[in-house]
Amino acid sequence: MKELLAIANTVGEALKRRGETIAVAESSAGGLISAALLAVPGASAYFQGGGVVYTRGAKVELMDIPPALLDKVRSSSEPHAEILARAAKDRLSTDWGLAETGASGPTGNRYGDAAGHTCIAIDGPVSKVATIETESNDREENMLTFAKEALQLLGKHLD
Repeated sequence: MKELLAIANTVGEALKRRGETIAVAESSAGGLISAALLAVPGASAYFQGGGVVYTRGAKVELMDIPPALLDKVRSSSEPHAEILARAAKDRLSTDWGLAETGASGPTGNRYGDAAGHTCIAIDGPVSKVATIETESNDREENMLTFAKEALQLLGKHLD
């Protein structure tokens, strides 16, 4: 957890220095991305909000993603992560959207992904997407890894 908080501190400081804001849509990380960003003193300068959008209903209601758009892409995929990141950014009118969608374990998901699979995306001045495979079924470790990877992806593009 200390490593996650250190990464979040670096990202939070970079967002503050740049005068930019962020919104988060996460799934299998379970709120750890948002919690880490909010642990940074002065987070109100950059963190506008986020949601654990674990279900289709949450994505439709909280992120205002049209069901027809969700029908076009498989959950836990890179295109799905891109949609979530864009929706978070647009919904809260931020500079950046950060999203994560995957299978933390101990089993895979109903879409055929093994435990330890996630897709992360950022949408903002730079848009990027990545797939992470931990090859582990340790739910807690995967959740931490997913959150770290998501924040590291953002942090790379804030330097």
